[in-house]
Amino acid sequence: MYDKSDPRAGLSKTTTTAPVWSEYSPADYARFYEGAPQESGDWGRSWYVRGQNGIVVYSELMPGAVLERKGQVDEWVLLQPDHETSATVAAGGETKAISGYTVTFIPPGDSTIRIENGGRFVRLYTTKSADLVELCPNKAAHATRHENVPDFTPWPVPPDGYKIRSYSLDVPDEPGRFGRIWRCTTFMVNYLAPQQGPRDIAKLSPHHHDDFEQYSLAVKGSFIHHMRWPWTPNMKMWRQDEHEFCGTPSVAVIPPPAIHTTRGMDPGTNQLVDIFSPPRMDFSLKPGWVLNADDYPMP
Repeated sequence: MYDKSDPRAGLSKTTTTAPVWSEYSPADYARFYEGAPQESGDWGRSWYVRGQNGIVVYSELMPGAVLERKGQVDEWVLLQPDHETSATVAAGGETKAISGYTVTFIPPGDSTIRIENGGRFVRLYTTKSADLVELCPNKAAHATRHENVPDFTPWPVPPDGYKIRSYSLDVPDEPGRFGRIWRCTTFMVNYLAPQQGPRDIAKLSPHHHDDFEQYSLAVKGSFIHHMRWPWTPNMKMWRQDEHEFCGTPSVAVIPPPAIHTTRGMDPGTNQLVDIFSPPRMDFSLKPGWVLNADDYPMP
């Protein structure tokens, strides 16, 4: 249920019949500011959280830090939410300087990231990276496949093959377009427009997804994630409503079919990034919404 001014009000349905749910899964809330990092050293600190298909790694890195991946099984994402950061990425036989305030898609295989100017970095991997799954504190919650999320299927490889592809997040808003959306073979990243001050409680957007998760990453400000699971004839499935406060940095892993909406709470800037794995078909079907659609074909 969207406000009539919300561009998502015109989204097409990607399923023809409503699914019949036989079980519900809980949401995950990872408040990285509350707990110790899963990795730390003189290079910096990293926190992990997973869903069924994706892993979010939030890192605070020092200049000169080097991050390496050997034999990465699929394409992954480097998000730099701050202008001041910079890195040098080597992967797929090429090396590129990556500035801050960007989203970068990195080929599978071996890769190296050298942090030139330190700060906050976010990496996104699929749960096919078994070694990274082991670092997630909530791994037990996802050890058994959640039946409402289909098995992960990657989207097609670009016609010219895998490359280091980096895109500036500095894209102006456009009437009728929702957020700032990029996709690759494994993820879709929607860097939402920043919200100034608390969100208007008369213009929230409660809605649900039939069969995919949402990872809501807070990079500035604070939020309340409101969640409600639909009633079914089986009262054993019913769950209490949730109204979870999450500051920055944090991630809410929202399972289907939870009805959800999020309200920014800080008096200043509230910045949220919505992440999906694999990419969303409904967003991809909207002309002009996916800003790099020419680089990555649809199934």
